[in-house]
Amino acid sequence: MTSESEPSSPMKLAFVASPMPEAMEAARHLEERYGASSPEEADVIVALGGDGLMLQVLHRYMDGGRPIYGMHRGSVGFLMNDYEEDGLIDRIRQAERSIIHPLLMRVTDLEGEEHTALAINEVHMLRQTFQAAKLRVMVDGKVRLPELICDGILVATPAGSTAYNLSAHGPIIPIDAPMLALTPISPFRPRRWRGALLPNEAKIAIDVMEADKRPVNAVADHTEFRSVLRVEVQESHAHKAIMLFDHGHNLRERILAEQFGY
Repeated sequence: MTSESEPSSPMKLAFVASPMPEAMEAARHLEERYGASSPEEADVIVALGGDGLMLQVLHRYMDGGRPIYGMHRGSVGFLMNDYEEDGLIDRIRQAERSIIHPLLMRVTDLEGEEHTALAINEVHMLRQTFQAAKLRVMVDGKVRLPELICDGILVATPAGSTAYNLSAHGPIIPIDAPMLALTPISPFRPRRWRGALLPNEAKIAIDVMEADKRPVNAVADHTEFRSVLRVEVQESHAHKAIMLFDHGHNLRERILAEQFGY
């Protein structure tokens, strides 16, 4: 009988660590114990770090078909499992899967250039200067807000609803709910608008008004474009990432726990 800690284990693991010392050290220990494959040859990619590292790994290996199992060796670890060297193969085999479809952001900037980027957490727009942004918000081709004066606005997935969206007082969305959160950031007019919950099939378009005077940037997770004129956002079913969570501590349970403040 073969021990799970021996290199001959039938499960091939690739370890990707953040540059933090504790994450690099953890990767060395785990590679010595379980062996190391390249991400392209591995059955599972193990990410060691915090949520920032997890997002980078999800973006890098999205659509590769390989599940990603995170272990917390960083600061914020909402998307990560607890770190424990023992029993890793069994934990992975018993883990629960969450399928994440990212947002596709299309941007047109002031020069008329078009750009695209994917976001697992959220797409957000922010003013670049001291002047508030003026935005026009459309959903499925219909103008819903002719003028929103604010610091910015964001569109969050269920997976990202507990991140920047929650800090901006947006709603927490259950991971399996077919919805997106549209949340203003420091809205000034209309004062009472606090955002909207939209079907995940919705096509959202946001125009920047007075773009020369009130420049705005657009960000998809960690990809930023400056001085934008128009941003279009919709969920992309052409892309998916597979995340693994320890049994009983899946993303659905974590998001539910956030709603009750523990």
